[in-house]
Amino acid sequence: MSEARGDTQLSVFGRLALFIRQVVAELRKVIWPTRKELVTYTIVVIVFVLAMAAIVAGFDFVFTRGVLLIFG
Repeated sequence: MSEARGDTQLSVFGRLALFIRQVVAELRKVIWPTRKELVTYTIVVIVFVLAMAAIVAGFDFVFTRGVLLIFG
């Protein structure tokens, strides 16, 4: 396939350098969030995780009480 494109075989270091150049080029295309957006997203994630943890803890408590009522 590389012969069809006219590329020559690259050494390991050449391929690594090409990979790093491509990674840097892709990172330049990324739209990075502003500080305000980052803080907002972080707060949303923390609140969501705490809400999910509370729901799971509530279910755990209810099911534990139910099992203890039935079996113990």
